[in-house]
Amino acid sequence: MTKLVIIGTGLAGYTLAREFRRRDKETDIVLITRDDGSSYSKPMLSNALSKDKHADELVMGDAAKMAADLNADILTNTHVISINPQEHSIEIERKIEIDQTSNKETISYDALVLANGANTINAAIEGNAANRVLSVNDLEDYRRFRNELNENKQAENKHGENKRVVIIGAGMIGCEFADDLSNVNADISIVNLSSQILGFMMPEQAAAILQERLSEQGVKWYLNNSVTHVESDPESTSSLIVTLKDGTELKSDIVLSAIGLRPSLSLAKDSGIDIDRGIKVNRYLQSSHKDIYALGDCAQVDDLNLPFVMPLMTCARALAATLAGEKTAVRYPAMPVALKTPCYPIVVCPAPRRVDGEWDVEVTEQGVCGLFKDSTGSVLGFVLMGERTKEKTVLAKQLPDWLP
Repeated sequence: MTKLVIIGTGLAGYTLAREFRRRDKETDIVLITRDDGSSYSKPMLSNALSKDKHADELVMGDAAKMAADLNADILTNTHVISINPQEHSIEIERKIEIDQTSNKETISYDALVLANGANTINAAIEGNAANRVLSVNDLEDYRRFRNELNENKQAENKHGENKRVVIIGAGMIGCEFADDLSNVNADISIVNLSSQILGFMMPEQAAAILQERLSEQGVKWYLNNSVTHVESDPESTSSLIVTLKDGTELKSDIVLSAIGLRPSLSLAKDSGIDIDRGIKVNRYLQSSHKDIYALGDCAQVDDLNLPFVMPLMTCARALAATLAGEKTAVRYPAMPVALKTPCYPIVVCPAPRRVDGEWDVEVTEQGVCGLFKDSTGSVLGFVLMGERTKEKTVLAKQLPDWLP
């Protein structure tokens, strides 16, 4: 192989490039990204406010530094128009910042890796200010979100000094942002479709405990509900009126959508690559086309699409070895996920979906231990809260591999 092309410079793309370069010093690496190519930790975005981190402070290396470190070419502000699997080439369009023009060109590859992540799911919201609903899925999103928070903090409004934020969605990201915002004196309301926060991740009893802890932080809940309209407040240019399905009206300075992510699939689909809930790949991260691979949030590995850091890192190491000539199948042990909710520490190891079983929950002064057991009594997943999070390593070793 003489040229490896990676689409995406998020955690997946950069980790793969780094792992591959450790094994192969000679092959040309080209990384292509629609943004400026900054390297940063995406999971940090949902707890950076309380640490008073500006967007630039989250950057670990700009594109020039990453290119030097990886001995790679990094094409920033570049859109991949199409993939031609038969010709082993891609068509790109590069934006030239100096004169705001663009330039199309074709790049050949020996191996192509799709690491282009996932897109935010947008709720169907109406109103003359629906376009002011924010989401945070990358560094620029965070920069915009933080700037709006600071602008609203300085703006004169009848609510006082606290910034009013409505969060749509009470999944992992919604709860993490609620905890983070509560530490910067925001007035937070969460709107969620179901009556239980954190959905499939944990039993109702455990979710209720986190909900109570966040309530103690000042979070207000509007469950079994949804946002239908966002309108400009006629009494204040900086304020919004958020209307819920049940008719409730909330005044807010910012509306943050955190209802989830959907793998980015349009490029793969248009190129004739097999997709399902993600880009379908085998245990070697190979797609339906021989020399095209995928990993990270966009990939579905043997029916599993796991948008978490540890599966991504595991895939990057396995794929790097395969691309360097040492064919390596990915293996997933059970991988616990720590939620960034300092108000009450939580570690979750979700049970496989579509598996029958029930939760056995123990609540003590030390915290919560919930075990998901099948009909034979075998433990397939767990949730730990409070001081019981210390048990995660021991419990994880008792669980079956997700991908043996």
